[in-house]
Amino acid sequence: MFATGIENSYPTISLPDGRTKRVDEMEKCNHYQCWEEDFELVRELGIEFLRYGPPYYRTHLGPGKYDWEFSDMAFSKLNELGIKPIADLCHFGVPDWIGSFQNTDWPRLFAEYAKAFIERYPWVRFVTPINEIHIAATFSAQFGWWNERLKGDRYFVTALQNLCEANVLAMHSILDANPKVIFVLSETSEFHHPRTPSCAAIAYTYNQRRFLSLDLTFGQPVTFDMYEYLTDNGMSREKYHWFCNNHRKEHCVMGTDYYETNEHLVSDDGSVSPSGEIFGYYVITHQYFDRYHLPVMHTETNLADNDRAPAWIRKEWANVHRLREDGMPILGFTYYSLTDQVDWDSALVGDNGNVNPLGLYDLDRKIRPAGETYREIIHDWRHILPTQSHSLYLNC
Repeated sequence: MFATGIENSYPTISLPDGRTKRVDEMEKCNHYQCWEEDFELVRELGIEFLRYGPPYYRTHLGPGKYDWEFSDMAFSKLNELGIKPIADLCHFGVPDWIGSFQNTDWPRLFAEYAKAFIERYPWVRFVTPINEIHIAATFSAQFGWWNERLKGDRYFVTALQNLCEANVLAMHSILDANPKVIFVLSETSEFHHPRTPSCAAIAYTYNQRRFLSLDLTFGQPVTFDMYEYLTDNGMSREKYHWFCNNHRKEHCVMGTDYYETNEHLVSDDGSVSPSGEIFGYYVITHQYFDRYHLPVMHTETNLADNDRAPAWIRKEWANVHRLREDGMPILGFTYYSLTDQVDWDSALVGDNGNVNPLGLYDLDRKIRPAGETYREIIHDWRHILPTQSHSLYLNC
């Protein structure tokens, strides 16, 4: 499954003057004006799978109220072109009327939205209910950057619990409407390296915490340390057991996202700084696979360097192919995103209009060297891979 994606983050941030602003990457990257051209570019590269979703905050207008106008046009065109969407239903933000990830009513409301989506587009076979839960909870309720803009373990656990509950309830509601759906759960894959031996205990804690979003979603027992962490910060014993007993793991592909920034150095005071690539995708993906034993898809990578990006794509692809050769059921590879992005150099917190050269195409829709390289990889490998060890067949 060779894929790309349309970057569709939409968190709210606080501006220097105190006003709140919605950061809509599809708007910043001109997708609302260029959506038909963007889909044609996907086809031009020979890509058959697209991570793509409706702008959730503009679509879910209230309990049981939806505006599908833009989504109807976009998904109809994808179907016409034969591009299979991996439908991304919540990407780092919620509608204004929900408030934030602290709202305990949201999981049920989101599940209703997810069911309405799949009933409207019953031909969609792949769904990512909620993108990168770990990042959404961390940036919103631990770092204080997005949405609720809170800092603290209790806020983080509340956001994490609500996001994971919404994810699980959405799976149930989608499968009630269409039992053929496969969930591609895109999540960041991380590792924390201790800078010195005295940092090892802190790094160990961080390396357990990175799994929490998937542990809860998949009903995986957490370590004793993490159980104490969750319950000390507001999760009830009953809610923890609810996650253990209500997962839909059997319908899931584990999506692992990997960037140069996914590995970190931990200092004595608990602070974290970038380490650059040390282990790489091969090693870290093995850690996640050994924990969950699910089929895997590489669901995001890019590099903000026009000269180095082609070599980075080939290195990530080599990691993916080696994992397949070594017997891991890895089903796909994604370069994210189709076009350049805006203001991700500040994690969307700075509303500066900085164009980040992360795409297969620039914002004028001119192909980048990364795009040329990806097209070559797809052309060279797409007809060979289905004859090898692992393939995903769809009963349409």
